[in-house]
Amino acid sequence: MDRLTAMRVFVEIVDRGTVSAAADALGMSRAMASRYLEGLEDWLGARLLHRTTRRLALTDKGQHTLVTCREMLALANDAVAQAGQGGAEARGRLRLTSSPSFAMAQLTAAVVDFQASHPGVEVDLVMVDRTVDLVEDRIDLAVRLSNRIDPGLVARRLARCHSILCASPAYLERAGTPRAPDDLRRHRCITHSTGFAPEYRLTRDGEETIVEARGSISANETAVVHAAALAGAGIAMLPTFFVGDELAQDRLRQVLPEYALEPLDIQAVYLSRRHQPMPLRLLIEFLSDRFGGEVAPWDRRR
Repeated sequence: MDRLTAMRVFVEIVDRGTVSAAADALGMSRAMASRYLEGLEDWLGARLLHRTTRRLALTDKGQHTLVTCREMLALANDAVAQAGQGGAEARGRLRLTSSPSFAMAQLTAAVVDFQASHPGVEVDLVMVDRTVDLVEDRIDLAVRLSNRIDPGLVARRLARCHSILCASPAYLERAGTPRAPDDLRRHRCITHSTGFAPEYRLTRDGEETIVEARGSISANETAVVHAAALAGAGIAMLPTFFVGDELAQDRLRQVLPEYALEPLDIQAVYLSRRHQPMPLRLLIEFLSDRFGGEVAPWDRRR
């Protein structure tokens, strides 16, 4: 049995969801793909996938084996590229996750530009507004907005995420413009439903003021908070990477601009520095170059 091919078949089955889809992608019959999978399981002495009539699911052994197979295939691809066989073009498939709002505003366009230079790299975008398990969800790279790093993971800072308070001109004309943090207590706020009491931490000249945010609309996704603010529902805290066009077009106006909200790091998070596939290394470098610098590109226009 060609064990490297068997590993490639196993990874494709997991990524594509069925043996048939993996066989089509690899240009082989379904029966041959099944034989490779069975051969790999026989060699390892363990079942890698639970098979039902509806779907395939990784076993515990399959979860660990998947990580190893990805590393082995990455090393093999890198060896071929470095030896000059078949050219040095990066090839492979990456699963990338981020919040829907950052993906909509910045990340998707960045991925498209990355693929223009590296057409051999397939990218599967998994957009969820929650922290995913990189191993369980088979994620190669997570772009997270957080000042904390999960134990056991590696993170590289890409940029800083600043947020502002803003509202539509119609709302401010109707309800008035806040002049001080305490004025926010009399306004309707559109909040993020995070499970914690919504509040704004506003800093000016080194002094922090904490104001409870009260309102009748909350949402667990930034795009919905953004839409509610545009519709005139109240004052919202939104990241600057998401509201640049609306501020420039006066569809949203910043509130209390002399006060700063706590910034967050935008981080590239991955499992290990060792045995990184070439496509993953290239993508991390690309995102660092695109979003990096003292000021993030979306804030340079402000």
